[in-house]
Amino acid sequence: MAKAISKRDIFAFEGQRFEDAARNEEIPVAQFQVHYKENVVPAMQKKFNYKSVMEVPKLKKISLNMGVGRATQDPKLLQAAINELELITGQRPVVRKAKIAISNFKLRDGMPIGASVTLRRIRMYEFLDRFVNITAPRIRDFRGFPDKSFDGRGNYTLGIKEQIIFPEIDVDKVNRITGMDITFVTTAKTDEEARALLTEFGFPFKTKNQ
Repeated sequence: MAKAISKRDIFAFEGQRFEDAARNEEIPVAQFQVHYKENVVPAMQKKFNYKSVMEVPKLKKISLNMGVGRATQDPKLLQAAINELELITGQRPVVRKAKIAISNFKLRDGMPIGASVTLRRIRMYEFLDRFVNITAPRIRDFRGFPDKSFDGRGNYTLGIKEQIIFPEIDVDKVNRITGMDITFVTTAKTDEEARALLTEFGFPFKTKNQ
């Protein structure tokens, strides 16, 4: 009787995860987590007159989604996306599958078409730190992110056109330029509070004269 092939055997994970790295060296403390407690919270309390520290909005999670529509024709493209997301985040991605079938695009229900990662706690703060201070400045002709992409519930989504802006990606090993969406989910009740929260972390929004 033939052995069943598991889903993990179909899409291998080649990046170095945090758990693997921790075997040889200790994971550093997330500096942005300390920054939130010592600097962001007092600044937000003063700006919005919160009566309690518990009212201060906080970053809940960061989600990265990479869609690979052409994976229906070439599965290697999805494999590359999975490996790149793992290198960028240090966490194993989840394979996303099509929910509907579209015959014109040769798309069947349940076919893998993308990958995503959701970061929380230390990994979330560590990623935000690298994104704000290292990754964003590497974007070509970067002048800041627009502040019009809030969803009305305190969450912010931006689109990245090239995965090679992340220093973890070896440009020489990239076969295809792929973009991704990054969503910053906060506990803020309004977009104004969410924008102020991200700004306190040094998030590079465009200024009015840009």
